[in-house]
Amino acid sequence: MREKWMIMAKRADFNQLGTMFHISPVLARLAVNRDIREPEQIRRYLYGGIEDLYDPLLMKDLEKAADRITQGIAGHEKMAIASDFDVDGIMSGFILKTGLSRIGADCEIYTPDRISEGYGLNRRIVEQSFERGARLLITCDNGIAAFEGVARAKELGMDVIVTDHHDIPFEEQPDGSVKILRVEADAIVNPKQPDCAYPFKKLCGAGVAFKLISRLYDRNHIPEEEKYALLEYVAIATVADVMDLQDENRIMVRLGLDMVRHTRNTGIRALIKANNLDFNRISAYHIGFVIGPCFNAAGRLDTVKIALDLLSESDAAKADMIAQNLKELNESRKGLTVQGFDQAVEIIENSDIKEDKVLLILLNDCHESLVGIIAGRVREKYHKPSIVFSRVEDGRIKGSGRSIEAYNMFVELSRQKHLLERFGGHPMAAGLTLKEENLEALRRNLNETATLTAEDFLPVVHIDMTMPIGYVTEKFIQELELLEPFGKGNPKPVFAQKHFRVLRARIIGKNRNVLKMLVMDEYRTCAEAIYFGDIEAFLAFVEESFGAGQRELMLSGKSNNVDLAFTYYPEINEYMGTKNIQIVITGYCRIGGR
Repeated sequence: MREKWMIMAKRADFNQLGTMFHISPVLARLAVNRDIREPEQIRRYLYGGIEDLYDPLLMKDLEKAADRITQGIAGHEKMAIASDFDVDGIMSGFILKTGLSRIGADCEIYTPDRISEGYGLNRRIVEQSFERGARLLITCDNGIAAFEGVARAKELGMDVIVTDHHDIPFEEQPDGSVKILRVEADAIVNPKQPDCAYPFKKLCGAGVAFKLISRLYDRNHIPEEEKYALLEYVAIATVADVMDLQDENRIMVRLGLDMVRHTRNTGIRALIKANNLDFNRISAYHIGFVIGPCFNAAGRLDTVKIALDLLSESDAAKADMIAQNLKELNESRKGLTVQGFDQAVEIIENSDIKEDKVLLILLNDCHESLVGIIAGRVREKYHKPSIVFSRVEDGRIKGSGRSIEAYNMFVELSRQKHLLERFGGHPMAAGLTLKEENLEALRRNLNETATLTAEDFLPVVHIDMTMPIGYVTEKFIQELELLEPFGKGNPKPVFAQKHFRVLRARIIGKNRNVLKMLVMDEYRTCAEAIYFGDIEAFLAFVEESFGAGQRELMLSGKSNNVDLAFTYYPEINEYMGTKNIQIVITGYCRIGGR
């Protein structure tokens, strides 16, 4: 796929900022490129700690929620925690259960069945919790759009506290104005409410739950270290839910990742060991692509109870068994996901769907819990908003969508509510249920109203700066660690050079999925380079650009004319006790000759 490379040109006095914070001018430039330019912003970005977290009392209705919970504990009321089946739902539910139990609450977690019930609070959860004696219902990572569920709870005489982080539902009025829709809960704790004064709007569900428990712990004089120990669960949820790693999220994830590396949670320790990860090197990457998916697999292919059991288990041997089960579930999910993705690509390539601006694909025999992952992969391949569906019961289909920056999927689907039975989400992702007979109308309407242009379908690679590899030192690579954790909203820096001669290249790895190269830049500095992308596509590009003969010379390590521009990130490679600097190639193109 073609990419649009753009070198950032944001200006500031990088030398002055470097001197002020004892960092190199390059690191100062990288911070400014992420719109971190004021001294206080830079301090929080590089060194922010617990003291920089915002006061929970700034969040609308949080004190009201804390009052009602305190009243419930004093009256020995049973409480129901209505969570969800993804990582954020699991972690936010666990945070509430841990925190409420610590201050004396009698509480139980209820989660929806992904297959038979779908996302969020439903009548079954409300009625079941009521039958078991609960008179206070607390949602987490859901509830802001649970109109039916909340209404049923109120009919039964239950009080309801909603804690959520999803976008506030609305209706567009005939005059173009927007009417905010509000569930009839007794307290709604969600920083995205228009009249909420909380300064950071991008918390995940676990982050909102943590804020509520923080206030309750303060009220009950629980030691500070117990409160902040919950940050490891917030960190896992924030990364796994792909929230922006900015501002308060960044601080909580950085602190929480350090806690994960030294976790006292027997279940998380077991899961880290089951996946053969190094405790000391756990990063946001491992949360997003290893640990998070294992927890997600429980809600996708089995029940959330397995994941909650793992978090609650104190016996190491039992935890090891549960962790192994979760790992195997995740492996099964991976295989099914590949099958579903291959089917989606075949449908797109062999139909007129390929010409659509917004891709809607109905899969046959796909586990409905996997459509979101498959939609994400389709979006990555075509760089178009993508919604993947699977059939459920009674002529209905369930879909999950993933979007691109230029397309607000939440808003666009909100305009098609007349075709949908259930719907919720964010600008970049959504879940929906509808009758199969309405799918073609939804596809037509979304594509007719989409204002996307060809330019929007080109992935934009923002290059931080051009940098000769001679500048890369071990000290510089260590300094880059100050910018971690990397993820959405705080991307790993991208460096580039226009001309690299590929002196030799060879395919390595057990699955022959790594290309190792020796490259020389235009300043005649050499470095080891490694590429983890589509090797066949890379080699085909070399052949197309320079000829089959030059490709073969490159692969045999002989003198050749292969001259490419690379985007890259430097790292230190440790092998057999020795260290060397290598660059990880993230993109390539050809820019003239030299």
